[in-house]
Amino acid sequence: MEKLNYVGKSVIREDSIDKATGKTLYVGDMRRTDMLYAKLVLSRKAHAEIEIDKSEAMSVEGIKAIYTHEDVPRVTYNGFEWHSSVTAPRDEYLLNNKARYVGDRIALVVGASKYAVEKAISKLSVAYKELESVIWLDKAREDKVFVTGNTNIAFEKDINAGDYRDAFERADFIIKDMGTTQKTHHAALEPHICMSEFDSNGDLVIHSPCQVSSQIQMLVSNILNIPLNRVRVKKAIMGGSFGGKSIPILEPICAFATTKLNRPIMLYMNRTESIIGTVTRNASEITVETAVSKEGKILGRRIEAHVDGGAYNTNAAAVTMALGKKLFRLYDINDQYYSGKAYYTNTIPGGACRGYGSPQAHAVTEINIDNAAKVLNMDPCEFRLMNLVEEGAKDPSGATDIGNAKVKECVKVGMESFNWKERRANAKLKNTSRYAYGVGMACGTHGNGYTGAFADYTSVDMTLFADGSAYVKISLHDLGCGTVTIMQQIAAEALDIEIEKVKVTEADTLMTPEDSAGTQASRVTFVCGAAVKEAGDKLRQRMVDTFCKLKNARTEEVETSRGYIYIKGTGEKYKYSEIIKEHEKSYQSGMSIFVKYKAPVNPASFAVFFAEIEVDKYTGLVNIVDCLAVHDIGKSINPMLVEGQIQGGAQFSLGMALMEDIEIDSNGIVKSTNFSKYHIINSTSMPDVKILTVEGNEPFGPYGAKSVGEMATVAPAPAILNAINHALDLNITSYPASPEVIIRELKKKNI
Repeated sequence: MEKLNYVGKSVIREDSIDKATGKTLYVGDMRRTDMLYAKLVLSRKAHAEIEIDKSEAMSVEGIKAIYTHEDVPRVTYNGFEWHSSVTAPRDEYLLNNKARYVGDRIALVVGASKYAVEKAISKLSVAYKELESVIWLDKAREDKVFVTGNTNIAFEKDINAGDYRDAFERADFIIKDMGTTQKTHHAALEPHICMSEFDSNGDLVIHSPCQVSSQIQMLVSNILNIPLNRVRVKKAIMGGSFGGKSIPILEPICAFATTKLNRPIMLYMNRTESIIGTVTRNASEITVETAVSKEGKILGRRIEAHVDGGAYNTNAAAVTMALGKKLFRLYDINDQYYSGKAYYTNTIPGGACRGYGSPQAHAVTEINIDNAAKVLNMDPCEFRLMNLVEEGAKDPSGATDIGNAKVKECVKVGMESFNWKERRANAKLKNTSRYAYGVGMACGTHGNGYTGAFADYTSVDMTLFADGSAYVKISLHDLGCGTVTIMQQIAAEALDIEIEKVKVTEADTLMTPEDSAGTQASRVTFVCGAAVKEAGDKLRQRMVDTFCKLKNARTEEVETSRGYIYIKGTGEKYKYSEIIKEHEKSYQSGMSIFVKYKAPVNPASFAVFFAEIEVDKYTGLVNIVDCLAVHDIGKSINPMLVEGQIQGGAQFSLGMALMEDIEIDSNGIVKSTNFSKYHIINSTSMPDVKILTVEGNEPFGPYGAKSVGEMATVAPAPAILNAINHALDLNITSYPASPEVIIRELKKKNI
């Protein structure tokens, strides 16, 4: 086994102390001497034609400009497009005179202070001519009232493998379930914000806590007709995203205002505006039919998914396809059919959200798997072990190979550690007249990048300086999860130098090399990390080759260790810095390398979640007694950060299971506009998530690593609902399983 110095170690992030003590500066902390503040005015109606009288608002002291649809370029765009090769229907404008949802952008107010901006907004006169609206999927499917165009269908596509009809004819049982998932808010600590300005060269500079800097650069260039080389986007320190800052929302309109006023402008949102005026996880309605033999083999499956795309096209096609594709990569089902449709509604647009389709895909299908096991009188884990994919499996839909899948091992390890069989058998023995106990589990899968679907490449410019320190220029976007630290560990390992000597950049479109997709699709460790490793390996080999030329040594006689080159068996050693100086002097060249890396594969990551719960039948409240997450990680680059990702992902998913829901009434009014109404699992109600990792060494991953951050959000939610259903002998298939839902279902059974 390869001896590793830094990979596999829990290295503490460099920024930890500054963030914990409040020293870290975010975009909201930026100041410029002549900076202006800006805020969007968001529609209060779900579907309406709008007229704005800004005369009284303009009289407020300190107000510099109020922009409406008449003032902005009439250029359509789609914030989903992140690369020149990615195209989607363009139906958004910077500002609109016809609102499609409560929260739609209808004006921008710019002033010398936040006070002036807020006061002017209160005096802005907005007249709404309301139109009939389409709220939720039932109304959208009627296709009688339209959000846009002459149909509410935004996208439809089928994925087919084998012949599911034949499988259904051969089956002994067909188990059918229909369930729904809700719109959820990302709930990042930092609300949406950005700042734009002109630099001394006259270039437009945008400071954004974003996930894809080059995407902002491309969109701003297209919308404002500014050459790409005059638009500079600098990724700022971020207070969380979870996908919410993947689609540019504020940056194009902020940049527009800077070009008009020639002043630095900070465009900010509060929590309510971040909930109603950005994007959400797409709601969905999923029907699944699973055909099984009496021996417990899944013969075929049919899934129909209807996705709420929201008011604009954004990611309607991509999330519908992503949802479907995941369903072919978890179980060994050769005969399977998926039908996906996305619909326009007069509600908050859908956008990237941690897991991107995987949480919706497995939310209902994993309950259906439990129900199939119940029909067969089989243990849910044993049933899954009979049907989960094997290592090296092919994707029957024709997508990229599934890779070194260790999901069965995750189930087996989890069963033993969680004492599954005993807990499952004895859970109900603890029942009282008020409390019921249940044990459940679920599996999930996610990807490792875009290979097989979209362009997935990145570039690394790596230099070893004459003092032995290393500079790794790469367009990273650390969302607060420790990406920079992970890359430091990989670079230090590959170069064989102390980690303290490695500096890694984040994205700056002027300074850092090209990257195709930023932080999306769980690609960063697997793709960007592999690029850093390749660059480090090649640069270290260049060091060795240079040393051999300078010292007249053979490669096989030489080894490296922590910034030194040794000649084996002699005790003779040289610092990297010494060799670099000789290299620069002898060859008139720096010690650097440039690597452009294209991901060759896109394997699957897997996870299994086990939970024991207690349900209060009087109140419907659910208490998570114990839980365990088991992840097929490939290799933990930094176990402490992996653990943090799994715990955070579990919090995300448990909230989806039990309480998180953007409630929208029949008029399109958002009811859950702050954290007193949009409930998330807080520190006092968050269970201790026990974690086990299965490290199976994924080929092509850096040191065998693969993704974890999005995968962690997939399995916990259905595991909780399976546990609730086990406890109460119910079949709740819609999310969240709130106290109201549980009490309603209990009343139906007269429990």
